[in-house]
Parts: sequence; structure tokens; C-alpha cells
Amino acid sequence: MSNIIQEILASDKKHKEKVALILKKAEKDKKLIAQLFELLKNGSDVEKGTAAEVMKFISKDDPEMMVPYIDVLIEYIDYKAPRVKWGCPESIGNIAKKYPEKVEKAVPKLFENLKDKSTVVRWCAAFALAEIAKYNFRQQKELAVKFNDLIKTEQNNGVKNVFIKALKEIEKQ
Repeated sequence: MSNIIQEILASDKKHKEKVALILKKAEKDKKLIAQLFELLKNGSDVEKGTAAEVMKFISKDDPEMMVPYIDVLIEYIDYKAPRVKWGCPESIGNIAKKYPEKVEKAVPKLFENLKDKSTVVRWCAAFALAEIAKYNFRQQKELAVKFNDLIKTEQNNGVKNVFIKALKEIEKQ
């Protein structure tokens, strides 16, 4: 792992500052992306969560950088640490806008995360599924049917609204 990432993680900075600093460095040095994924695989749960959070931001601004690591993101969608369960699905959702076919294999694990007791985990999974549905025309009909079922059973309005909004966007297409 890069001394840069290790130094930042070991610093006295607050969590958000660490994330922002790693993100800034990773945008300038693409080799740090591979090191972030090493951290996701081999770091402590806290380090994995930080790596997943940084990846969420990178995937939003530069989804191409995440494409080589899609399988790793999918592998960690259901990892036990909550921040990993948030960051990896959000990264998948961000990548889906540009590469919807490449992330469709994440769908089964994302549906599993919808059963989680954590609202944030369910929202992140819903976000990723909604993004896949909006941009992956092969899976759109099947996902739309499932979304309609989920809208009836999901208790949290925030999660439910992700599906409602996605269905409205799909209808406009």
C-alpha cells in the first residue's frame, strides 16, 4: 500500500478530511486507485470503509477508473462493515450511468442488501439498482416489475422514493 494513503490514514485528521485528501491524491495519481482496492481487500474494517467511501466519490466523477475493479466492488457489496455496504453499491450505481452492462452482475447481491435492517444499506442498494434499471435496457422491464413490488413492501419512504423516481424516469424513455 502507498505510503501516502497509509500516512493519511495514520494522521490525526478527521475522517472526512482523510477521505477528501485521499480523493485529491487519487485524482492526481491513478496508481492510488489500485492501492485503494488493495486496502478494500486487505485493510481493517475501518480502512475498508474509508476506501469504499473514496471510491464512491471517484466513481461519480470518473467512472472509467473503476471499470477494472467492478468485480471487486461487487464482491464487497455485502461485506459486513456498514460503510463498505454503503460505498460499494453507490460506486456501482455511479458506474451504471456509463457502463450499465458491466455492472448488471451486481443485481443479485444488491437485492440481498435490500433485506438489510439498515435503512442506509437499503437506500444504497436501491440507488444502484435504480441506476442500473435506468441505463440497462435489457434488464429494465424485469427490474421495473420488481421495483413495483418493492414499493408495496418497503417501509422507509426514502428507499421507496428511489424506486418511484426510477420508474418515472424509465416511463419517460
